[in-house]
Amino acid sequence: MVVAGDGFDGFPPETLQFLRGIEDNNSKSWFDANRDLYEAGYVAPARRFVETVGRRLVTISPTVRFDARINGSIARINRDVRFSKDKRPYKNHLDIWFWHGDKKGWDCPGFYMRIAPSTIFLGTGMHSFEKPVLEGFRRAVTADASGKRLMAAINSIDGAYQIGGETRKSVPRGFDPDHPRARLLKFEGLYAGIELPAKAAEASDFAGQALSHFAATWPVGRWLLEEVAHS
Repeated sequence: MVVAGDGFDGFPPETLQFLRGIEDNNSKSWFDANRDLYEAGYVAPARRFVETVGRRLVTISPTVRFDARINGSIARINRDVRFSKDKRPYKNHLDIWFWHGDKKGWDCPGFYMRIAPSTIFLGTGMHSFEKPVLEGFRRAVTADASGKRLMAAINSIDGAYQIGGETRKSVPRGFDPDHPRARLLKFEGLYAGIELPAKAAEASDFAGQALSHFAATWPVGRWLLEEVAHS
């Protein structure tokens, strides 16, 4: 539960109002006409959420980093359309990222939240591995001690959470398809998370709920941080 003085008591109705509006009217003219709604529904509550949850995440992972600014923990609403056939200028979701490491990035595990017009996803881990990290992940999966620790971490997570990152149809070349953890070699990212209805973000204790979900999925993130991120 959120304690007094946190400064965050749930996302306001304006958050989903804005996200649904930009989904239906993805244009600069609509965005410019609704800039006040963007500030009230996207920027201001996201900052309060990051400040509240970031301060309390250190009890789960002492080295977690956060920055309650756009392009810090809060993703920009603008889409990068330079190399995309989809030229819609804006995202229709709010992404928030709490990371590990000296610089903000995706090369270390972290805590992630996305609020979309109808759903929320809360999770921990790394959505995809760059090549050096992928190689380290596969070494850690096949090594006896670290591989067993990974299985223990996965098995400690409640079945209500999904374990994601499996993208390959077969075990990569050079690895034993009969290895006891062969299925994990098909993963090119690793994360644990849960999907909730979007309205859950408006609950007064949503920060506490998010922290509970982050804590429940952290065994996977902690394994990645200890065994892979700095390999």
